[in-house]
Amino acid sequence: MIFRQFFDSTSSTYTYLLASRQGGEALIIDPVLEKVDRYIQLLNELDLRLVKAIDTHLHADHITGLEALRERTRCITVMGEQTKADVVSIRVADGDTVGIEGLTLEALYTPGHTDDSYSYILPDRVFTGDTLLIRGTGRTDFQNGDPRAQYASLFGRLLKLPDQTLVYPAHDYKGDTVSTIGEERAYNPRLQVKSIDEYVTLMENLNLPDPKMMDVAIPANMRIGLAQQIVAGHGWGVSAEEAKDLSSKRDVVLIDLREDQERRKSGVIPDSLHVPYPDVEESLKSDGVLGQVAQETGKRLVFYCAYGERSAMAVQAAHAAGFDTARHINGGMQAWLRAGGPVT
Repeated sequence: MIFRQFFDSTSSTYTYLLASRQGGEALIIDPVLEKVDRYIQLLNELDLRLVKAIDTHLHADHITGLEALRERTRCITVMGEQTKADVVSIRVADGDTVGIEGLTLEALYTPGHTDDSYSYILPDRVFTGDTLLIRGTGRTDFQNGDPRAQYASLFGRLLKLPDQTLVYPAHDYKGDTVSTIGEERAYNPRLQVKSIDEYVTLMENLNLPDPKMMDVAIPANMRIGLAQQIVAGHGWGVSAEEAKDLSSKRDVVLIDLREDQERRKSGVIPDSLHVPYPDVEESLKSDGVLGQVAQETGKRLVFYCAYGERSAMAVQAAHAAGFDTARHINGGMQAWLRAGGPVT
């Protein structure tokens, strides 16, 4: 496995890049905007294709690199379903998986630092965001933080992982790079409490100043969605109501860009063709599935995903490939369900 740990000294943030092999698919966890050029450089040097970018929660101390990475690599953005961010491609729930070629992470809902905090588990390691730090825990005094919820996340979830599990947090302020669950259980001073009430008292009396970038970072990190109105301005977007009419036409094929996990949870628009978003560009080639469908049958392509972000990128790719009648559903499956569209 390829594993790289980056550090942003301004915000003391750790970012993690993972891939199963050189030349393969990659994902990144908690990217920082100012470091995006470095991430892209390493991706190119290792011949990696960034497929997914994850934020463990809505950050208050730095501006996320999700938006910039999506614009430069066309990657899928991922956050928890509780996030206040306007649009991300995939919103995970507790127990969902986030996968790329050769690697699968399990999403573990660990609120407390914020109400949208998630940790991500591999068999030998866990990426804990700001929930569990090395010899510390994330503060709980803003963004709907809750020390009781964090106690449950720590003692009821993370500390139940095997002792040898490596701990990779989103921040460190002392120069430490990695720990283990066993070490933190034994030596983390905030975990030596005897009760939830003692933990709550501890966290409520930290009296920490607000993060320096809080007033800038939080609003910026809530507005990271692809501007679907720009795509719509080209005439390439249709509303869910319009899509309901199009779905019954013989010269239209709907393409579902979501992953199997999402399709099982939310259902599928009847008679739609499944082409996962990472396969779209290859599929649009003349010998690809979508290329053949459009060229041989003359059908118009109408893309949809969960919230409209992946489909907005897909319709741009389709027009770049010469499919001028391609469209996408604004707001994706979420909008389709609100409009009462049929689902199987």
